Amino acid sequence: MDKRFTFNEDVMNYDKWRPTYCKELFNDIIQYSKLDRNKKAVEVGVGTGQASLPFLMTGCDVTAIELGNNLAEYSKEKFKEYKNFSVYNTSFEDFECNDNSIDILYSATAFHWIPEDIGYPKALKVLKNDGTLALFWNKPFVKREDDLLHQKIQNIYQKYRPSNAKFIENDTARYNKISKTIQSYGFRDLELKLYHQTRIFNSTDYISLLNTYSDHISMAVSTKLLFESEIENAVLESGNVLTVYDTIDLYLARK
Repeated sequence: MDKRFTFNEDVMNYDKWRPTYCKELFNDIIQYSKLDRNKKAVEVGVGTGQASLPFLMTGCDVTAIELGNNLAEYSKEKFKEYKNFSVYNTSFEDFECNDNSIDILYSATAFHWIPEDIGYPKALKVLKNDGTLALFWNKPFVKREDDLLHQKIQNIYQKYRPSNAKFIENDTARYNKISKTIQSYGFRDLELKLYHQTRIFNSTDYISLLNTYSDHISMAVSTKLLFESEIENAVLESGNVLTVYDTIDLYLARK
């Protein structure tokens, strides 16, 4: 299965446990783009609308794109009271839009699913001159050197999903790469902003969160059950409290 479709399998769980984004981020985007009721926005990968409401509340016309049919229907129902909201169940690659017609194109933890050589040129094409590109990602981080629970969890991951990948909380190399990529496709006036927040979970809720991640959903069922059992026990043995540290990286640029 294409991992992009895994999010479509349990919409209610996704909507409940996927993080929303901080108020400061939306304020920065709205200020940068001068967004108001006279402008048009496109959201790429709406999911269940974790990032949609602040844009809708500006009064601008929001056109949301979502590949998963269940997610698209859920968001359509969720925001049905907003007459300035519409959803298209399609991929951004196949989405039809007039050139130079959009004031802001934004995407919340989704734009990486689009091939770079398709996504960025198309975004540039549909945006008006001086239009805004706003891309942001939430990166949850559970590793702390002085946190025994997080050390246990890392060991469990290595047991069931061994990897040599190193997870860096303040990943400057990543920020620089994305920034340079955006600029390489012709965008200008780039700004990078970082935001931090924490979330607290008990064992049951943390397992629910894990089931919103494509790599976790796609695990073999037998392996997934063993993995979840060990994670749950580790959290329970640590007072049934786990802290997730979120870093949100936002990239703003103009056409």
